[in-house]
Amino acid sequence: MHGLVNRAIQGFVEDTYGRERWLEVTRRVALGFTDFDTMIDYSTEQTETLLDAISIALDKPKEAALEDIGTYLVTHPNLGPLRRLLRFGGETFLDFLLSLDDLPGRARMAVPDLDVPDLQLKALGPRRYSLVCDSPLKGYGYVVLGLLRGMADDYGALVLMDIRSGQGKSEVIDIVLVDLEFSEGRSFDLARTEKGA
Repeated sequence: MHGLVNRAIQGFVEDTYGRERWLEVTRRVALGFTDFDTMIDYSTEQTETLLDAISIALDKPKEAALEDIGTYLVTHPNLGPLRRLLRFGGETFLDFLLSLDDLPGRARMAVPDLDVPDLQLKALGPRRYSLVCDSPLKGYGYVVLGLLRGMADDYGALVLMDIRSGQGKSEVIDIVLVDLEFSEGRSFDLARTEKGA
């Protein structure tokens, strides 16, 4: 697992719950170190063990913790550049949704060995879609679900989403677009460069 993934997990715990909670997690899994390096690859098993320990430390199901991580990735002010990158997917949440098939390829162009789930969007009917998330890390679909919820709020769209198991380790997110202009959403300007923009 790419160090950027584990570093993002660490950032989620530290930024949301504090450094002491993160140190508690590292002690629980006996990492032998306290900070992940973004340039080192870690085993998938180590990441799975880390996520299990976070679930215990936060006293919440692993799936809920994974979804929270996904939301964190697009809502925390420290990660404004990621939000901006995702907002280039389009002017509306539907535009963004339709651009998701290309996201893993674009991410791998920037970081070739980044572990990004393969995403396949399927139209099921008017305003109804399913998004298949295929990843070596079981539960990665919950991260994508959290990311989608955060981006729907960012665009001001009212969207109903649910997740279910797919084939193998894949998960399927069922999406219903209720109202693409439900609220104003967060401001976004292509020319803006401030933190959190």
